[in-house]
Amino acid sequence: MIKNPILKGCNPDPSICRKGSEYYIAVSSFEWFPAIPVYRSEDLKNWELFTNVLTDYSQIDLRNLPSGKGIWAPCLTYCEQNDMFYILFGCMHSTNARYHDCENFITCAKDIKGPWSKPVYVHSAGFDASLFHDDNGRKYVCSIDWETREGYEKPGEICVVEIDAKTFKPLGFPKRIYRGATERGCLEAPHITKKNGFYYLMCAEGGTGYGHCVTMARSRDIFGVYETDPENPILTSYPNNFTRSADHVVTSCFNPNVRLQKAGHGSYVDLPNGQTYLVHLCGRPFVPELRCTLGRETAIEQMEWTNDGWLRKVGGKLPEDFVKEPDLKETKVTKTPDFDGFDEDNLGNHFYSPRISPTDFADITARKSYVRIRGGESFCSPYSASILARKLTGVYGTITAKLDFTPEIYKHSAGVLLYYNNLNFVYLRKYFSETLNAPAFGIVKLEHGEKTEFTDTRTHAENKEVYMRISLNGREFHFEYGYDGINFSRIGGNFDLTKLSDDYVGFGSYTGAFFGIGCIDLMFHQKTADFDFIDYKIDEDKDIE
Repeated sequence: MIKNPILKGCNPDPSICRKGSEYYIAVSSFEWFPAIPVYRSEDLKNWELFTNVLTDYSQIDLRNLPSGKGIWAPCLTYCEQNDMFYILFGCMHSTNARYHDCENFITCAKDIKGPWSKPVYVHSAGFDASLFHDDNGRKYVCSIDWETREGYEKPGEICVVEIDAKTFKPLGFPKRIYRGATERGCLEAPHITKKNGFYYLMCAEGGTGYGHCVTMARSRDIFGVYETDPENPILTSYPNNFTRSADHVVTSCFNPNVRLQKAGHGSYVDLPNGQTYLVHLCGRPFVPELRCTLGRETAIEQMEWTNDGWLRKVGGKLPEDFVKEPDLKETKVTKTPDFDGFDEDNLGNHFYSPRISPTDFADITARKSYVRIRGGESFCSPYSASILARKLTGVYGTITAKLDFTPEIYKHSAGVLLYYNNLNFVYLRKYFSETLNAPAFGIVKLEHGEKTEFTDTRTHAENKEVYMRISLNGREFHFEYGYDGINFSRIGGNFDLTKLSDDYVGFGSYTGAFFGIGCIDLMFHQKTADFDFIDYKIDEDKDIE
């Protein structure tokens, strides 16, 4: 059996495709860089982080974007006609006043690991854009044409435009084709596929919260008219009807009878043997807080086509904890390592940084078996913060890093942190205390942008390498430090892990919690900190309660 979710931590808006015996999923990355993670599998059960698509600033610049903006819902497709992978992605710059200012781009590559072509601008007609390759060689882009005008029904309609297959230039203005299947509102995430002469339109409705769902429609003509599936929605965590709400989270739709909440935003793949599977986002909240610290994750469901040509989830509409694996040979994959001693020639592909490339400030060649991090702006900065991070994939366990750092002035610090965004994080730092006239350990917390320095827990730090540890115990976590890797002293009290979630942070943030190591130099941006290793001992099998 396949245990859901298959991609734990911040891995939302999955788009799946197949080339031969290999399956790939691309997910949203928002302000995190490198952008657009792609996962690979041969059996749909075991997945590995295979590559990241956007890796330098010539492809995309995310600096100064607000949290939760950046790369939304990339669409990954494989075109057999020319043996080419395509990714259509949107870069959301602002959602102020409901305008949703987004630019959509296409990049392509012969190999999923690249090199990827320079992204070509397509249009700004809406977000969650996707690419469809018709069997006659023509190509189309569909997206949600987000409605901003007063007096018009919101959120808008799905629109489609044909593009030039080589230049990707739209051949005219997009045409609105579909208004949705339910009264849940928040129509989004369109994907067009073709089967038995029908164009199938898969969408999400209900907002990316507890009322989320997947719906289907079909037409003989790509521009419509589209017939809605009489059984819509075909997948949801909340099967009851409800009327659209201005609150996209819709906590009133929480279903205590399912483990996976927020099921929606799906993409399906047909296997050569006739089986069909759908991947979709989901959330695992703390209860009763209803906060998903790990963000929106990716799950998989077994599907089947009915005799009258509609797609159905095997076993009903609710997401499953365990799913029957397909009739494919089980294949082991390379897992993201729990221990990283920085002994390789390059940083692991599981490391990310907010808005800038890790290679801007992290160097693993300067000192053997260490990563050297050059201090940047404060961790509040939306421009250049030196945080080397990985996605948090569980809420029980310990994460330990070994630090070699000698601060000289109070503007120097380095350490470990749990980070949701630049306005919400908790940071155990080694810094220079003018009060003690010596290095010290201290904790800084940001909550909704308000900073708290826990000066009552300030502790003298010895001038030698130190082990820093974050201990997670469900909805709480605390910090520890030690000098021999065996004996640790606790510093500070318990912190609320549930608050590092989009549900608590508020509207406009769609990511999840990250663990990070980092360095700050508010004087010259030159001071460095050396980290010997990261030991990530998280129990991913212990569920959230």
